[in-house]
Amino acid sequence: ERDRQASGDQTVSMEDSTACIHGSFGSRPPVSPNLLSEPKIVAELAKATVPDMSSIPWDKWIADYSRIRDEIERCFPQHFRQFNKRFLTPGGFHRDIKASKRIWETPNKKANFKPPTTLETDPDIDVSGQKVLTLITVRSNDQFNTTVYGYDDRLRGIHGTRMVLLMNEADIQRFGLTAGQQIDLETHADDGVERRVRGLRVTPYSVPQGNCAGYYPELNPLVPLWHRAKEAHVPAVKSVPVRIVC
Repeated sequence: ERDRQASGDQTVSMEDSTACIHGSFGSRPPVSPNLLSEPKIVAELAKATVPDMSSIPWDKWIADYSRIRDEIERCFPQHFRQFNKRFLTPGGFHRDIKASKRIWETPNKKANFKPPTTLETDPDIDVSGQKVLTLITVRSNDQFNTTVYGYDDRLRGIHGTRMVLLMNEADIQRFGLTAGQQIDLETHADDGVERRVRGLRVTPYSVPQGNCAGYYPELNPLVPLWHRAKEAHVPAVKSVPVRIVC
């Protein structure tokens, strides 16, 4: 659909999986005048929740997305030189990624690996001695971020529903469950908040024992807001301690 703002129909920029950035615009009229674009939603959230950022020209940016791209270019000129011009050329432009050329911008000029420290223990939640699984939220192949285009996941052989819980067969037996059984999933967190998703279908799948997997955004209600990655501070959606409730 066309993204109509104060300055007219907008073009958004997209980066594909090959780090190529190109323009995208709608071809159909909006289905409703009440629809909000993603930039508009983000701007309104910012204005409502962070009032001390009133000096930021949210409304001007939403009126004309090219102003947002101008700011991106100003902050990252090495990647986005002439952003508004180049992203509209056929095929767009490629964002230079030094690591793809084996150029490592590290003190020793080498690729450095950090050993994980939280594979066996959770820094936020104590799960020792508990009948707890670690939930990994995933996308289906018929999904782009939180936009779901269909209910089939042909890569995993799941059809007609997204309300599934993928489990190791040993865990299915350990919990006394059967394939196809309907269960609820509850977050294991001692903070007084009940977080539960109901009506998930037990589905055998090749996941590591002690882990389970399901789709987001359906399972987002299970993720505590304070349960975040240690350094990035993003929601720890790949490591959520959960309990099965029958």
